[in-house]
Amino acid sequence: MDIIEALKTRKSIRGFKKDPVSKEILHKIIEVAICTPSGMNTQPWEFVVASGKVLDQIREECGRLFYTDAIITNDMFRKPFEGVYRQRQVDLAKEIFKLMGIAREDKEARKKWMMHGVRFFEAPCEILVCADKEMQYHLDMLAIGAVCQSICLAALEYGLGTCIADQGILYDNVWRKYANIPESKRLVAGITIGYPDWDFPANKLIAPREPMDRVTTWVGF
Repeated sequence: MDIIEALKTRKSIRGFKKDPVSKEILHKIIEVAICTPSGMNTQPWEFVVASGKVLDQIREECGRLFYTDAIITNDMFRKPFEGVYRQRQVDLAKEIFKLMGIAREDKEARKKWMMHGVRFFEAPCEILVCADKEMQYHLDMLAIGAVCQSICLAALEYGLGTCIADQGILYDNVWRKYANIPESKRLVAGITIGYPDWDFPANKLIAPREPMDRVTTWVGF
């Protein structure tokens, strides 16, 4: 796929087919993604790729913790967004709820939708991006964001959809238990990956973007 086309057409997928994704394909995606540049070549990323029965066990336990309002254990999470960033988040949620037929006042349905994310959108695979806890410098986080983008774009080559979502890493203690991730590592991002179910309502969402001229300042031209 042409890279410009990929950048324009890639979207977050929140509903997947049950078809498994082969280890061979996932290996190819990560192999090319690690060509991503990083500040001073630190390459701060590490990956955990989960599927099958192990992912189902993690999915069930994370879902149970969320539904019972268990305390979030991942220290990556910060205070809620404010201002325009909060408004964009709210606008996105409204569009998703509309597509999914979830009424604003239906708190139970909204919580079930949120749990859908905690359960990795029922995707057949989840890619965790981890880093040493000492990696906090802004260039390290920039590199991890870039490698996430690389994974998402490379996945398109194989007809796969992705969603970078933090719901799947709320309970890092569960992941540590099943994937033997040491306390010295921080779970930074989770990427759900699988074959998109295009009949799933939320997959019809096209998230709006601010006009380029509103977020760009030109000097010296």
